Amino acid sequence: MLLFFLPAVCHAATVLVFGDSLSAGFGLRIEEAWPSLLQKRIAGEGFKQTVVNASVSGETTAGGRTRLPAALAQHKPVAVVIELGANDGLRGLPITAMRDNLDAMARMATDAGAKVVIVGMQLPPNYGPDYTKKFADSFPEVAGKNKAALVPFLLEGFADRSNWFQADGLHPVAAAQPTIVETVWKGLKPVLKR
Repeated sequence: MLLFFLPAVCHAATVLVFGDSLSAGFGLRIEEAWPSLLQKRIAGEGFKQTVVNASVSGETTAGGRTRLPAALAQHKPVAVVIELGANDGLRGLPITAMRDNLDAMARMATDAGAKVVIVGMQLPPNYGPDYTKKFADSFPEVAGKNKAALVPFLLEGFADRSNWFQADGLHPVAAAQPTIVETVWKGLKPVLKR
């Protein structure tokens, strides 16, 4: 009787970054964008996970909700960083729909066995105090409901520094990306296993 031994294939655990242009690296080289720098941080801290950046410029929470099942099936992540909502807010879309979409994505990722990190966003004041407050409150609400980690604000520490943004005033420059990594790392590190 012949026995065949196939070499074991080692798949590194995946951290899925699932966001919009702020995570896709709009206007930057791929290696400058924060998800690429996050990979270096993970390795530098002695973790073995591999970052997969499945972010799409212009993505809304509705689009993300549609795309997420295939991304979960393909990458089988141990953690999912959900950075969506900014485009919903900039387009003035209903907050309830955005919250429902974020909630659905958090549940999908949890059901797939992944830890979830919800990344919060804030809108400029010209959207009015009621809308901007409900928008900002949605992220901690979804995180709390799903027992997910929360990064309160992706642009923490530099949102008011115009020179840290590209000419459009929306997308951070390369120099801001290490700060974003530090912000996201505070929420992500506690959910990772060495």
